[in-house]
Amino acid sequence: MHNKAKNHETIDYLLKIVWQTMANRYNQIVVDFGITQSIGYLLINIDEEEGSTVSQVAALVGAKSTSLSRMLSQVEKMGLIYRELNKGDKRSVKIYLTDLGKEKRRMARGVVKEFNNYLNDHITEKEKDGLTDILKKLNKLTVNYKPQS
Repeated sequence: MHNKAKNHETIDYLLKIVWQTMANRYNQIVVDFGITQSIGYLLINIDEEEGSTVSQVAALVGAKSTSLSRMLSQVEKMGLIYRELNKGDKRSVKIYLTDLGKEKRRMARGVVKEFNNYLNDHITEKEKDGLTDILKKLNKLTVNYKPQS
């Protein structure tokens, strides 16, 4: 017999809560830098020297094109990025960091590094490896899941 998990014990619920808690914590820290966690994550995923195409950034941040488009417009208005036609493919646009964007990116990377060092200080290598393996397995299972009905 299979025990029904309480709502707050399901894997998807726990993953969501943990990520929301982490994102909220990041937001509390980076608010002083004038950015949000999602903007910091976006900046971290733009190649500092070569720039990145919109599709590269979308794949890295896992955002749908409409929400990414809104975020890019917001970040461009903030003066953190600029867009240019891709020299290699005139049909696409590349995103580049401004000097201010590079500065905010460095700040965001520092926050991420410090937070991950904190986590690593409190989680054993074995626990981290096990968690990483489980998360990769959950992702693969989710991609392959087909509802029965």
